[in-house]
Amino acid sequence: MIRYPAPLRPGDTIAVTSPSAGAAGPGAERVAFCVDWLRDAGYDVVVGECMDGSGITAGPAKSRAAELTAMLCDPAIRCVLPPWGGETAIDLVDLLDWDALASAEPTWLVGFSDLSTVLLPITTRLGWATLHGDNLADTPYGVPDGLLPWLDVVGGAGPHVQRDSGFVGGWWRFEEDTRAVEWKSVGEGSWRLHGADSLDASGRLIGGCVETMTNLAGTPYGDVAAFGAEYAEDGLILYLEVSDDEAATICRNLHGLRLAGWFEHARAILIGRTNAPDHPALTQDEAVLDALGRLDLPIVFDLEIGHVPPHLPLVNGALATVTVAGATREIRQELR
Repeated sequence: MIRYPAPLRPGDTIAVTSPSAGAAGPGAERVAFCVDWLRDAGYDVVVGECMDGSGITAGPAKSRAAELTAMLCDPAIRCVLPPWGGETAIDLVDLLDWDALASAEPTWLVGFSDLSTVLLPITTRLGWATLHGDNLADTPYGVPDGLLPWLDVVGGAGPHVQRDSGFVGGWWRFEEDTRAVEWKSVGEGSWRLHGADSLDASGRLIGGCVETMTNLAGTPYGDVAAFGAEYAEDGLILYLEVSDDEAATICRNLHGLRLAGWFEHARAILIGRTNAPDHPALTQDEAVLDALGRLDLPIVFDLEIGHVPPHLPLVNGALATVTVAGATREIRQELR
């Protein structure tokens, strides 16, 4: 069974650490603002030692792994939240103390982008529910109609129902505004269903950022095929989002995930909206269809689940039902 951390409530402790990139300059100012914002919302916030923004990571891999392990195993900490993603969180996955984590009560781990590299094995290896949603730097942003703040999702048992927001946003650069709480308005968009006239599918959620997760496929830290077999009766809903790699690279990545058996128990695939570039001979949509179209699974494009804000928080391991029919576009998550 999936193990769900206790609901996060005001008064609980949120720990901030950087398993990947740290903070410096205006980024550090943004982190400080977001920490104060959480404190004003009633949470106790502690900030770890691994936050240095002078290099590609926030410190040596062993130090980052030790701090993350300690926070996740500390019963006084109810949630661990990174400032943002980064590039090379993969360097710490085999340095985490997996035996200690397996013996601990589950703690919420929240984030996206390079944090997918950690969220995925925490769920597939330990059976802990984790949350793919806003990082610390995005948490103060207002949530458009239809979506839920990640704090609400981890704050109750649900069911949590979210709908296509129709909103396409953008970030404020830290150099522009370190205290922004409303997304830039970029335009409008809507979920698009491919491969069926309508969709009503359920399964266990699992997924994240393609560019970082693809490096875990075929390793003990990315065995989604085994996770799918374990929950074959429920089936899987795979969700995938692209940061900034061009379409031919993403096509190769997705073929790799397919060949690693990630979709053997899938009932539907969700694709996040992306601003990543096309290849001169291949669009991002075509990359998805080239790799995954042969699976004969319904695919929903343009969900708010990645590097184009806002963010629709998804709980890895939750039992979800995705409905796209007529004017209805919604996802229901049950933490059971």
